[in-house]
Amino acid sequence: MSTRIRLFLAILLLTFASSSFAQDEHAYTEGPVVNISYIKIKPGMFDAYMNYLQTTYKQILEEQKKAGLVLDYGVYQAFARSPKEADLYLTTTFKNWAALDGLTDKTDAITRKIWGSLKKSDAASIDREKMREVLGQEIVQELILK
Repeated sequence: MSTRIRLFLAILLLTFASSSFAQDEHAYTEGPVVNISYIKIKPGMFDAYMNYLQTTYKQILEEQKKAGLVLDYGVYQAFARSPKEADLYLTTTFKNWAALDGLTDKTDAITRKIWGSLKKSDAASIDREKMREVLGQEIVQELILK
């Protein structure tokens, strides 16, 4: 077999192989991970809860952003279709799943800085139940289409 034919066959084989590899790739890349908390605000407590979010909650999340623990956070109002549905969504965005590993240990210093101690933070969490009920949480990952 001549060198030209071998070269032609090698190029043809490489072209076929590279096109089949391209077809075998995912149509997306894995993006950030978002924790979503579903909150039901108790009657008459909207402004009080929003005040907490504007002060302490925001301070905590801003400190976590500065420390590189979270990418972003958000507060979204919803209009519940029934009394059992959330009327507020709190989101926290992390770089990836690995960012959640050991997160409590990483955030404890920030919690102590803001609240003074973990016990005070726990007590404040109990007090917030007077303003709202956490209906649940969900963690989702964005898939970025190529």
